[in-house]
Amino acid sequence: MKKLALLGIAIALAACEENTAYPVPGVIVDPAPPPTNDNLYLVRGYRSADDWCQVTGETAFTVNFLDHTADLVSCPTGSNAAQSLVDMFDARQVAETGGYTVYTIPRE
Repeated sequence: MKKLALLGIAIALAACEENTAYPVPGVIVDPAPPPTNDNLYLVRGYRSADDWCQVTGETAFTVNFLDHTADLVSCPTGSNAAQSLVDMFDARQVAETGGYTVYTIPRE
């Protein structure tokens, strides 16, 4: 009987939890937090502090993509953040690794 009561309480609590599966209309939300990746040294958000597209520093993986005339930026592959980066800047894809797409963006 105790197990049944606990199950009922768990179901009731689950029904009270906020449903985040459906975003607010008109707001673009990425489906999941950005992945982690050992090949990339993610420094900071590219366009803002909370940007999922991150300025990317030098690692053994990125050394051949670094250029003093461009920024190296990595975004979660397939994310809205990645698409908006491509739409906003002349971003050129140079690699993919562990859930991230790496872009080079010419500095002005």
